[in-house]
Amino acid sequence: MKKGIHPESYRPVVFKDMSNDDMFITRSTINAKETIEIDGVTYPLVKVEISNTSHPFYTGKSKLVDTAGRVDKFMSRYGNRNKK
Repeated sequence: MKKGIHPESYRPVVFKDMSNDDMFITRSTINAKETIEIDGVTYPLVKVEISNTSHPFYTGKSKLVDTAGRVDKFMSRYGNRNKK
């Protein structure tokens, strides 16, 4: 690897999946505005909408994750087109 182009400030960060409240700790350089305490240690917290624990490709389940009401908006607009 080239010297001097990679960040040096890696630290443990908690990523929280907001769809199923699953959390995992990994090293990252991402800036976080929130913190969380786990086992007496305070970590920066990054909230994500979907991760490998909730994504249908990884779980093998067809699960609908709708965070902004987009599906309801679509169904109200186009859902009843073929019904007579």
